[in-house]
Amino acid sequence: MEIVTDKNLPAPNAPQKSPSPWVIARRKFFKNKLAMISLVFLITVIILSFLAPYITTKDIVRVDFMNISKEPSSENWLGTDTNGRDVFTRMMYAGRASLTIGLSCMFLIVLFGTIVGSISGYYGGKIDQILMRFTDFVLTFPFLVFVIVLNTILVGKVSGLWTLIIVISVLNWGGVARIVRSRILAEKENEYILAAESIGCRPSKIIIKHLLPNVASAIIVHATLTMAAMIVVESALSFLGFGVPADTPSWGNMLAEARNSDVLRNKIWMWVPPATAITLVILSINFIGEGLKDALNPKSRR
Repeated sequence: MEIVTDKNLPAPNAPQKSPSPWVIARRKFFKNKLAMISLVFLITVIILSFLAPYITTKDIVRVDFMNISKEPSSENWLGTDTNGRDVFTRMMYAGRASLTIGLSCMFLIVLFGTIVGSISGYYGGKIDQILMRFTDFVLTFPFLVFVIVLNTILVGKVSGLWTLIIVISVLNWGGVARIVRSRILAEKENEYILAAESIGCRPSKIIIKHLLPNVASAIIVHATLTMAAMIVVESALSFLGFGVPADTPSWGNMLAEARNSDVLRNKIWMWVPPATAITLVILSINFIGEGLKDALNPKSRR
């Protein structure tokens, strides 16, 4: 009697390979319905904002005195503003400006804060003291005053949008640096770091390949919350007149229309849409951040 065996089948007692922590985190994040709905909503807003020139052909700059302050209609879905410009079209272009500021500031803040925090936490000693005193110095700046001053200095030298991005990023990386430093200080005492040092690994390699991957979860979660905070900062500064230039639509300078009491009470279609967009985008980013925080938390894994 001939026995046929399948060599591809695993041995009965062969141990199964357990999924990596990142795979577990990804699966758990995908099971978070609120985070996934928020992610889909945010991606939709980003696509609509950056494809605005292909979706609409209406001019966002030209003043149309024949269509000033018109209510929503089939021609103008969200009405027109005090200069006769279509509010829906400006909403999409404004989303591009606000999201560009949020994403760019998040990237620069996290990048610079991670570099400073990892170097400070790994080397310690005088390097740590110098970098942390410099970080404290940056954190003590009165934010609004320095944004106004630096904006005034850089106007004309850098485009208005990138001026605001640079100013906000320069003044907000300190918090990320402190978080990364504290995590690096705790992580570098582990045995695998001592083993890497004993075999002669360069400090840069230890930081990049061993330390940062193990503190990446905290950085990722903080990055999402930073993006939400930066959109709020841009909106507040533009509302006050110190943010994005008036010729570039953003959700913040669209809200500036609400400073007029007549618009605030009788022409709500001018300021409610951008206010709603800011609120929903901030909520979606926060829900995504909470989902990532839960997914990357090893104590919450099953």
